Amino acid sequence: MKHRRLGVFLKGAGMGAADAVPGVSGGTIAFITGIYEELIHTIKQFGPSAWPAWRRGGWRGLFAHLNLGFLVPLLAGIALSLVSVAHLALWLMQAHPLLLDGFFFGLVAASALVVGRASGRWRLLYVLPLLAGLVLAQALPALMPLVLLLGNEALIVVVAGAIAISAMLLPGVSGSFLLLTMGLYGTIMGAIKSLDIGIIMWFGLGCLTGLMLFSRFLWWLLNRHHNATMQLLLGFIVGSLPVLWPWRELLSYQMGPEGQIIPLSHRYLLPGDYANLTDGSAQVVGVVVMMLVGAVLVVVLSRRAAQGPRSSTQSARR
Repeated sequence: MKHRRLGVFLKGAGMGAADAVPGVSGGTIAFITGIYEELIHTIKQFGPSAWPAWRRGGWRGLFAHLNLGFLVPLLAGIALSLVSVAHLALWLMQAHPLLLDGFFFGLVAASALVVGRASGRWRLLYVLPLLAGLVLAQALPALMPLVLLLGNEALIVVVAGAIAISAMLLPGVSGSFLLLTMGLYGTIMGAIKSLDIGIIMWFGLGCLTGLMLFSRFLWWLLNRHHNATMQLLLGFIVGSLPVLWPWRELLSYQMGPEGQIIPLSHRYLLPGDYANLTDGSAQVVGVVVMMLVGAVLVVVLSRRAAQGPRSSTQSARR
């Protein structure tokens, strides 16, 4: 039991580290480490069904119903990683952006293969959810600046939290990147680092709302249309890859409310073209090595997850 909880804690730390970096989703880490469906099922348990569970079994029954033996170490890992990685991620994004993008590009690209294998038997009908995932992954960032039109600062942070946490539940969709396109990434990460209770509370309220609503919808999809939902998630992952391509040029942007740059579109380049454009090194060898490191990490984690015990969601479906 202690070994499992430590493993869940480390997986949570991996999710937190991914969520801290724009372009990467904690949901991707949850999937490749084998806890994705258990995570969605656990979140769904928070709601009206918890009351009869407590009435029947008391605190012990409630603990089991909410799967707190899984959730508490997972959240502890995410929280610790977010607070600690917030500093490291911002530094790496500024000091070594190409190497960081290369690592996560390899990780996410290999994750697409893992999700593809989990999708079950292919059917022609699955083209539709796959294309839907691709289109939504490309369209969502362009729509995010509209959140700023809400006007009220607290409402903006609440809505941003609901959107970001919902995105974090989807492999391939980066809640941090959506926050970046809203112009709120620096605000939220700064609040986490400085422990700004006001912003954290509003953001937490949005996250809680998003979790309660979106987890139920996602669990319903996984139970009723599992293979088609896997194709939808695969579309999200593949559609997110351009965001992580290391050699790109920013073509258009807008300024956020605090003077930060919100990227809107990029031109994707070959390493040689990138070097000519920037008059600097494309760091090809280093980037390719980091891509391979990210891909190998996914292969190792997915194999360990496949050899581990079956998720509790297996019994939840029956």
